[in-house]
Amino acid sequence: MSETAASAHRWKFYRAGGVDQVVFRDGRDIAALPHLDPKLWLALAMPVSGTEFDPRTAKLLDTDQDGRIRPPEILAAVAWAEKAFVDLGDLMPGGDRVPLARIRDPEILASARLVLTALGKPEAEAISLADVSSREKILAGTPFNGDGILPPEAVDDLRLRAVVEQIVATVGFVQDLGGKPGVSRSLVETFFKQVEGWVAWADRAASDPEVLPLGRDRTAAAAAATGKVAGKIEDFFARCRLAAYDPRAAAVMNRRESDYAAVALSDLKTASPEVAAFPLALIEAGRPLPLAEGVNPAWADAIRAFATDAVAPLLGASREALTETEWADLRRRLAPYRAWADAKPETAVEKLGGDRLRELAEGGLKAAVLDLVARDEAQAPEVARLAAVEKLVRIQAHFFALLSNFVNFSRFYARQGAVFQAGTLYLDARACSLCLEVADPARHALLAGLANAYLAYCDLARGGLKRSIVAVITDGDSDNLMVGRNGVFYDSQGRDWDATITRVVSNPISVREAFWLPYKKLIRMIEEQIAKRALAAEAASSAKLETTATAVAAADLAPPPPATPAPAPPRKIDLGTIALIGTAIGGVSALVGGFLQALFGLGIWLPLGLLGVLLLISGPSMLLASLKLRARNLGPILDASGWAINTRARLNIPFGAALTELAKLPPGAERSLDDPFADKRRPWKTVTALLLAIVVGALWWNGRLDRWLHEALRRHPAEVPTEEAPADPETPAEAPPAPDPVEPAP
Repeated sequence: MSETAASAHRWKFYRAGGVDQVVFRDGRDIAALPHLDPKLWLALAMPVSGTEFDPRTAKLLDTDQDGRIRPPEILAAVAWAEKAFVDLGDLMPGGDRVPLARIRDPEILASARLVLTALGKPEAEAISLADVSSREKILAGTPFNGDGILPPEAVDDLRLRAVVEQIVATVGFVQDLGGKPGVSRSLVETFFKQVEGWVAWADRAASDPEVLPLGRDRTAAAAAATGKVAGKIEDFFARCRLAAYDPRAAAVMNRRESDYAAVALSDLKTASPEVAAFPLALIEAGRPLPLAEGVNPAWADAIRAFATDAVAPLLGASREALTETEWADLRRRLAPYRAWADAKPETAVEKLGGDRLRELAEGGLKAAVLDLVARDEAQAPEVARLAAVEKLVRIQAHFFALLSNFVNFSRFYARQGAVFQAGTLYLDARACSLCLEVADPARHALLAGLANAYLAYCDLARGGLKRSIVAVITDGDSDNLMVGRNGVFYDSQGRDWDATITRVVSNPISVREAFWLPYKKLIRMIEEQIAKRALAAEAASSAKLETTATAVAAADLAPPPPATPAPAPPRKIDLGTIALIGTAIGGVSALVGGFLQALFGLGIWLPLGLLGVLLLISGPSMLLASLKLRARNLGPILDASGWAINTRARLNIPFGAALTELAKLPPGAERSLDDPFADKRRPWKTVTALLLAIVVGALWWNGRLDRWLHEALRRHPAEVPTEEAPADPETPAEAPPAPDPVEPAP
């Protein structure tokens, strides 16, 4: 698409998840994707692993092989597909077959025909994913497949095949496109470099007579025997030189008697480290080293081997002692061998033996093997074209699905299965379809908790396989969701896994749950208070029983109890207390009465009044839950899984409810409520209570209870008779009787 056409392209967007998402209507929309503002993409990166996207296609798209797919790689695939396909609209239906007539690139078309011919289908009009998946099979049948890797089976010459096999056995191998172990150019170079280095090192000894004065084996034995005692001999002659310098040092150089006494206190062994630490022989000024008698017992065998393998062959006939000058001469004669032995290259090819290594170095085999590798490398362009055919078919099959899970989330919001949905979790009579695979649940929960969603992390197990997921619970309640709860998880391939909840991130699940939450809390608080009182009563009862039991058990030992004084008369209730209790009861009665009077006074609007009471209780909880559910966002959950979400991806209440299906009976199912194990109930209590309520209600309705009720609860407050009728104002009141006369005191 030209720059002018791209700038004039008219996009179409739709609203989903609280964000505008682009619509792909045809191939022109896909071709114009490089000109769509990246800020309008829903994702900016996705991981290659941990998703339900085809792993082979993901590897082809991940050009830098960093394990993530980003917009530049998406756009590069669009540009490649635009050259390969006649119309990019062919990508939208998907499918694993590409008609040859829809391939624009002539080289890819020719390679596709070559593949079909190699598979015995030269007349086929389309190439399928199964055909390109057989590329390894096709290449395995050819000796040279263009990957620059030479398997032993591809070499007809038996002599060269043996060389390739020895390279594989010594310096390693790599697998070719056919899956066979073989050698590359670098491995061949490494192998022959080691061969040539070892041969050059071995030839140096043959060309220099000073390196092997006694021949290879005897010189090696002499050097080994000398190396074992060289340090101790140097120590002996150094001590003798100090004794010659100052005779007083001789006694110190030979160790004190206390040193010998310390060794004698334990079980003595001539080879013990304590004995071996003593001088090699008695220290005297100018004394030669004895080779037979007078040698430290811990070193006697080593000195004897030194005299036999090194001193006698290098210095002449056997001798009883070795002077310091002779020792220096012996070391000088062995120095070339030691330098040569220290320069020996450490290689894996040495195990092939010197004769075989010389044959490899001198027979021109290196050039012959490298020539075969070059012939294989010459087939690389043809193999690249075969890889392009595979890419063509995989782009056709999976690329538009990637766009629908990257540029927009149309697959997710259409409930067609997003690439990040790992399967369905069945748990607590519900099916959760929004499940994501996670590598580290603890780390994932730190960011995913910001999604305002209820998250249940589960460990999955199937045979010896283990994995972890996070399930987003979007409907129902959380009463029975807790760590340790078990369920079953079905992955995208239909395999079932054992699932166990290991972590829960608690958030509101639904408005329905929030409606009942205050009542559940009240019931829970009542149950807790009853349980506390029961425990307290049980503790008090147990204490009394223990006291009584102790008193009974010790009754025969205790002195007779003193006379019990007469119990004090019960304390009378204070009149003020009675007044306070009456006032409290009256206040509560007035409050309840006023509430009931207002409620029943609504008449036909009584149901609305009851609804208002329910909203008054459950409204705040429902409001808070609704605010959180409206802010529920998929973005932090995906970000924690390695995605880079560019904007919000809301999970509102209706859509969230569709992601978690609750258990319900199928349509047309019959249901019997006759439970043989239901709690047995006796109806007479219910009938008695109902009759009593009807009688009390009738009496109240007729005003028969008004004289005993508070004024607010009376049915006819104005008609309640007083205890004394008021006097008639026209009738004169009867004068009170005169008091009796009081006699004066005497």
